[in-house]
Amino acid sequence: MPPIYAIGDIHGQQAELDRVLSLIQADGGTDAQIVFLGDYTDRGPDSRTTLDTLIAGRDTGRNWTFLKGNHDRMFEWFMGNPIRHDPHMMVELYWLHDRLGGNTTLASYGVDASGHRREKDVQADARAAVPDAHLTFLRDLRLMHIVGDIMFVHAGIRPGVAIKDQTEEDLLWIRQDFHNSTVPHPKLIVHGHTPVDEATHYGNRVNLDSGAGYGKPLTAAVFEGGKVWLLTDQGRQALTP
Repeated sequence: MPPIYAIGDIHGQQAELDRVLSLIQADGGTDAQIVFLGDYTDRGPDSRTTLDTLIAGRDTGRNWTFLKGNHDRMFEWFMGNPIRHDPHMMVELYWLHDRLGGNTTLASYGVDASGHRREKDVQADARAAVPDAHLTFLRDLRLMHIVGDIMFVHAGIRPGVAIKDQTEEDLLWIRQDFHNSTVPHPKLIVHGHTPVDEATHYGNRVNLDSGAGYGKPLTAAVFEGGKVWLLTDQGRQALTP
């Protein structure tokens, strides 16, 4: 099986996306198979450009697979009619809150989402500014991708539940119950969603969210022959449990 590459949560950091795509190009060439683990927007300054880059790659025939993250769904739901808020979040939080970064995403489209404005007016401006191609991209994102013994997903899976019975809620949001499980999963789970100081292999899962949403380096990894490597400027670096 040819190598398969994965990129962690981008969060609107276009410069970091360009950097890791260059690393993959150097390691695997133009035809490299890449899985993007979701959370393409929010927090970082370049959400619009990031989506443009991903869509352009898809449209030129790159072997790219895009998974849905919770932030991507929040963006999609905000643009709906009516606006839909994610009930998973704490009462005090919402997509446009500074902590989640939807306001920064809309700013990349030239939309003012500051707190003194009414939500309906912000949405009206967003509908005028966000290209239909971006909304279609968000809507069509996949929840999981399985290649051999590896399952790629944004947040993780519910331990003890068959893959076919996993819920969208868990695939996009799960944390503690998944992180605390040390038993083998049906596949090696490759995920993002929860920032860690550096990409980590836990034996039954690999977390590639290295905190790009908070200004830290984005991570790209390669899976080949049952082994995992991080891609660096110096080449592959083994990532072991």
